[in-house]
Amino acid sequence: MLSVLENFMFQVGQLFLIPVLLAVCILFLYSFWLLGGFIVQAWKRKGGGGRPLLEYARRNPGVDEDALDLHAHKLLELPRIVARIAPMLGLVATMIPMGPALLGLSDGNLGDVSKNLTIAFAAVILALIAASLAYWVVSVRRRWLAEEMLTARARQAGSTR
Repeated sequence: MLSVLENFMFQVGQLFLIPVLLAVCILFLYSFWLLGGFIVQAWKRKGGGGRPLLEYARRNPGVDEDALDLHAHKLLELPRIVARIAPMLGLVATMIPMGPALLGLSDGNLGDVSKNLTIAFAAVILALIAASLAYWVVSVRRRWLAEEMLTARARQAGSTR
């Protein structure tokens, strides 16, 4: 009974390899797209634009502080998820090929070992790069949004006097 359960768990785990590898690749590409958007926003900020909270407040006169805070959270939501999920998926993508690698090692098939370890390490590297880029962008954008919140508050306070 135990070997049936172990075999079942092994087979189910192997089913997730391709979806997890695809997810890691998507997150990796997304992180570079995010970085590109960040660079464009930084360039716009130098010229006085690229301030989404202030634009949101301008489009919605009388918007309260809670709505601005909610909008800021929405702007950061997907990049924050990527920064947190990518390392987890990298770990999963590392662990799944380890089973076949260990089986190949026990059978003396070093070709299987190297193939599976290559997949494992490549996946974790891509996932960590994706997470690092997303985390960096989120950290700077969080500061930018906090600055915009202060500016929006000051403008609202100035308009109510």
